[in-house]
Amino acid sequence: MQRALLFLAAGMWLGCGSSGAGAANDGATTGVTAGGGDDAIQGGGASGSSTGGGGAAGGGVTGGGGAGGSGAGGGAQDERAFMVYVGGHQGLFVFRLDGADGALSAVQGPLDAEMNPTFLAVDPAHEHLFAVNELNEVDGELSGAVSAFRIDPQGGTLAFINRASSKGAGPAHLSTDRAGRFVLAANYGGGTAAVLPVGPDGALGQAVSDVSFGRRARSHHAVTDPANRFAFVTNLGLDTITQLTFDADTGHMEPNDPPALELPARTTPRHLEFHPSGRFAYVINESAGSITTLSYEPSRGTFSALATVSTLPDGVSAEDNACAEVQVSPSGKFVYGSNRGHDSIAIFAVDPERGTLTPAGHASTQGMTPRHFQISPTGKLMLVANQDSNNIVAFHVDDATGALEPTGRVTEVPEPTYVGIVALPDR
Repeated sequence: MQRALLFLAAGMWLGCGSSGAGAANDGATTGVTAGGGDDAIQGGGASGSSTGGGGAAGGGVTGGGGAGGSGAGGGAQDERAFMVYVGGHQGLFVFRLDGADGALSAVQGPLDAEMNPTFLAVDPAHEHLFAVNELNEVDGELSGAVSAFRIDPQGGTLAFINRASSKGAGPAHLSTDRAGRFVLAANYGGGTAAVLPVGPDGALGQAVSDVSFGRRARSHHAVTDPANRFAFVTNLGLDTITQLTFDADTGHMEPNDPPALELPARTTPRHLEFHPSGRFAYVINESAGSITTLSYEPSRGTFSALATVSTLPDGVSAEDNACAEVQVSPSGKFVYGSNRGHDSIAIFAVDPERGTLTPAGHASTQGMTPRHFQISPTGKLMLVANQDSNNIVAFHVDDATGALEPTGRVTEVPEPTYVGIVALPDR
């Protein structure tokens, strides 16, 4: 494949779009290359309305808020600019999104590559972005860290603010609380979760709450409930979801009663996402190759397991597969989960009364190892980050069936482990 290369002032190499064959690519390709990086990954609400309508604003692309409605207008983006933020072992990258087909135009990056920014979260106001630094030691402390960046409201570019300890090794996930006043970080290597305050300027303070579950816990996801009164941490190594009270004024967390939902042995819960109704949540189970529907009691902040379904087609073993991300469509009608190994997105229809899932098919991710994916605020597009084939693939989402159809747009990004879509504030 021949490709002209342009050097951007921001330090990114941009491969101008070209069509033709490539690994898992039959459409137009935009490429970026970068050096550095090492090794090591939700969840949250979408915001905004589409051109033809839409629902209430949610709390940001991963991290805090509820879900925005899906509009009646076509797949094109509305009057606001949609940006795409990519994290990974090779650094942070910023793109502008074409809402019609998912084409990405490079804007900035790589940034902070030496800090291994593998998972990102954006505050509800879309003013600040936070990244885990998935490392075991930062600034002489045996802990990973969280970095804060300011989002330029005009161009969507990122400017570094500061970083603070995550209070545990190998942070794998973070989110903002529903008000955007705190960042919750789950430390996979340390088996801990911490709450860091966010200042008015987006700067992170030192942790105000730090909870340890033991090194075997392999804590993988931390999130608050829609009312911002409770917090939950998935502990992959313990087969539990820790249930905590959350003080939205101080950020302090305490064990709830009961302190955890215990799941069957070898369930390996990884990521968790609430349904827009707030009545249910879904946890994807990494090694088990499944998604469990949870019933949520909002007055008590507790879960109970309802049913579990496989993310794999009949006859396919979970032995060579590892699930990664789970998301609910903005409409609440569908749930999606990624399979690393089978390299597919599993699609499920949601029972509106019970919240349980019915398999509705699979879509190839057109690449290898789909670590993360994101549904656009309009609900019309999905971007999938294929870590081991170094690309992000765009799909159209069918409103009626939930089916995914490749748009032909494939963007080359080195080792992407997170992809998030953010609507910039109205200008």
